[in-house]
Amino acid sequence: MSKSLILITGASGCVGQYICAWLLQNSNSDLLLWLRDPQKLTAFSTQNPRIRLIIGDLREATLFKKDLNQVTRVIHTATAWGDPERAKQVNVVAVKEILNLLNPTILEQFIYFSTASILDKNLQPLPEALEYGTEYIQTKAECLRELETHQLAEKIVAVFPTLVFGGRIDGKSSFPSSYLTEGLKEAARWLWLARFFRTESSFHFIHAADIASVCGHLATTPHKRNTENNQGSLRRLVLGQPPITINQSVKTLCLWRGVRITPGLPLCGWLIKALVKVLPIEINAWDRFSIKQRHFTHSPISPPERFGFKSQAGNLEEILHQSGLEKVKQRGRGVRM
Repeated sequence: MSKSLILITGASGCVGQYICAWLLQNSNSDLLLWLRDPQKLTAFSTQNPRIRLIIGDLREATLFKKDLNQVTRVIHTATAWGDPERAKQVNVVAVKEILNLLNPTILEQFIYFSTASILDKNLQPLPEALEYGTEYIQTKAECLRELETHQLAEKIVAVFPTLVFGGRIDGKSSFPSSYLTEGLKEAARWLWLARFFRTESSFHFIHAADIASVCGHLATTPHKRNTENNQGSLRRLVLGQPPITINQSVKTLCLWRGVRITPGLPLCGWLIKALVKVLPIEINAWDRFSIKQRHFTHSPISPPERFGFKSQAGNLEEILHQSGLEKVKQRGRGVRM
């Protein structure tokens, strides 16, 4: 495969930096990194001769028309949430504008990052994502719908990360921490309460390093037409490890933090409503749908093993070890947090 120029948007984010580092180590591709603040790049040196930066907002894509015209591959990780108007402009409008500015005669592949939350268990779009979703969920669902019929759909691979961990909370990693990794300390503080409940719910997770190996593999091997079942021209890949239940997760966290495991009370509908009223929790329409849905699992999933790689964090214990969350030994029958 000839040398590529790979554009990576959102290059300063957790996933973006893991992908950049993987490509620098495992390929000879030149990297065009699109970001707003180069000082946030901590995992590698920008002095590397294979790296070129374009600094600016995704909503200003026309300013970089000349750069985009030279790109052969794209890994689009950048996203926005919070402000509805900005989310629309970044997550939908800017994606279409970038595709329009790319040179279709040399573009080989466009890896588009979405979220697994907008897909059902069979990797089909969830109608509820457009109906009840937050501005982030709705714009991701809207963009997927438009990309499915885009003229470049055969060159697009849509990846749908599940719950993403990455970096460390103890400051011992050069990579930035993901929101979930940052939240592990807070989750550990609630184990005293969580251990008393049981719920039938399951989910997938994945480490950013494993996302990087999958996307790096896709970006450095010849792009092929989609052969996935029950899909159109655009390929959909859910990035995640085999599902784990909430009960298993709480047990693993309790064992990790030295918290005594107790018999649990089934967390049924009326109890969830009561907890929402008592605890400082705000829920929206999408949260209510998610609580009702309970199982956010998908088939097939695409961990690194599907592409011939070994996962860096294939289970929750490895995630906790990678995160730097302190492991505590249980002492007697007490609860130590």
